[in-house]
Amino acid sequence: MTPRERAARLGIDLPPPARALGAYTPVRVEGRQAWVSGHTARRPDGGRVTGVVGEDVDVTTARDEARTAAINLLAALESTVGLDAVDGVLHLRGYVRAASGFAEHPKVIDGASDLLHEVFGTGGTHARTAVGVASLPGGACVEVEAVFTLRAGYSR
Repeated sequence: MTPRERAARLGIDLPPPARALGAYTPVRVEGRQAWVSGHTARRPDGGRVTGVVGEDVDVTTARDEARTAAINLLAALESTVGLDAVDGVLHLRGYVRAASGFAEHPKVIDGASDLLHEVFGTGGTHARTAVGVASLPGGACVEVEAVFTLRAGYSR
């Protein structure tokens, strides 16, 4: 089963890719790697959960936001190279807008990691960083970015 087929089977409807909100590109392809810029859980209508995890956002909600942020990341990837061009996920970096003393960053970013495993199967196994930060764009509680490897023979 291809990644697109897995996503469809999971009921994942990729939104239109988010436009860059600064002087960067959402996806940069270099050789057989696709570097995807940070994405939050911003929805097409502009909505998202805002707040600080461990204060006014609970871990379960933040984990759901990480999953949605990963869906947005995949939308950018699909629009640039196509999900089926992906051979695997090399690295995921997750940022959690967290309260001082919060220590469950990995549980939050598991929302994104689990989605990547579901969509890419064994190719979704990745190295990962999960860190806490003081603020994120638009007041988001989670942001994720990733590096993917592309199938041999991929060309734009």
